[in-house]
Amino acid sequence: MKYDFETVVNRSKLGSSKWSKMTAINPNVGPDIVPFSTADMEFKNAPEIIEGLKKYVDEMVFGYTGPTDAYYESVINWMTRHHGFTPKKEWIVTTPGVVPAIKDLIMALSKPGDGVLITPPVYHPFRMSIVSAGRDPVESPLIDCGGTYKIDFEDFEKKVSQPNVKLFVLCSPHNPVGRVWTKEELEKISEICLKHDVFVIDDEIHFDLIMPGYKHVSMATLKPEYFNNCALCTAPSKTFNIAGLQVSNIFIPNDDRRKIFTDYIGMSRLNAIAYKACELAYNNCEEWLSEVIKVIDANRQYVEDFMAEKLPEIKVYRLEGTYLLWFDCRALGLDKDALETFMQQEAQLFMDEGYIFGTGGEGFERIVLACPKKVIADAMDRLYNAVQRLKASRK
Repeated sequence: MKYDFETVVNRSKLGSSKWSKMTAINPNVGPDIVPFSTADMEFKNAPEIIEGLKKYVDEMVFGYTGPTDAYYESVINWMTRHHGFTPKKEWIVTTPGVVPAIKDLIMALSKPGDGVLITPPVYHPFRMSIVSAGRDPVESPLIDCGGTYKIDFEDFEKKVSQPNVKLFVLCSPHNPVGRVWTKEELEKISEICLKHDVFVIDDEIHFDLIMPGYKHVSMATLKPEYFNNCALCTAPSKTFNIAGLQVSNIFIPNDDRRKIFTDYIGMSRLNAIAYKACELAYNNCEEWLSEVIKVIDANRQYVEDFMAEKLPEIKVYRLEGTYLLWFDCRALGLDKDALETFMQQEAQLFMDEGYIFGTGGEGFERIVLACPKKVIADAMDRLYNAVQRLKASRK
């Protein structure tokens, strides 16, 4: 490969949130242990971004900075090339992150006490944003099919049709279960929401990270009336591991909804380096992305094969999109607290516990696969040895 996906960068002294959390949980963690929780990559950044930013810093005056025509062009061209739609410049609202945008969209487009629908187990900041906004979280849980998930459309429409439900937060691809929704599923979601006048907040932050054999369908490529009932939330942050730069692009084709949103957030400028990093990534890093997907998919295969051979009681769910693998540990016979302690203290595995994702998550774990293969291999060995000790203790 052209790029380095094998070097392990120790981020324990660099302010990484997940590294800091790991050492807070277990101060005696081994020196070679890498955390697998928060969804960012354990890879060095693409050199095209690093070198481009160095040049930019040499030339730039860091006064108040907004998006340039070159920035908009890079975003529009990326969507055209990779996601099959060419957005108008005026649709784009830049925000310092998808999660803050979702919270602001909820605040701007609903009122206290309104219902906001989610499909758990799902990315936990959705519920946090709904609750902190003073809105009512309404759940339509996914159906666990034993290796994958599907939407319960009968229940989904029942919940959408409730008079207090005004918004639906869609996770596409779905985090943590790894589903890439089909065009038919997205059309059905869109039709139901349009029928009942429920606006869709569509989080597509993982839309570039699709595994071989699957295809992401953006809501922007559906019927115009469906997209017009949607705020499409995107970012280069997951794709190129630049979440710390806080740059997101929210596409809102509906003029009235967009004005309500922009009036609510007021003057929203990103930092100058964020704009440039996004531009550099979208213009120069397609080859890096192509390679990183191959590495993630190889890690997926490694974990699947390892579990099937050595830990068949742990069921790995099919990864279609994202770099977040979801697996079922319920056969270990541990409650959620005991499972968390077992993983962190016995296996020295620091993942996101399934219960944080809400209904249907208890007993599961979510592990980040965007890391060097040797990190994954070491983690699987630790898990295997810990499970053997657990089994021996029960004899």
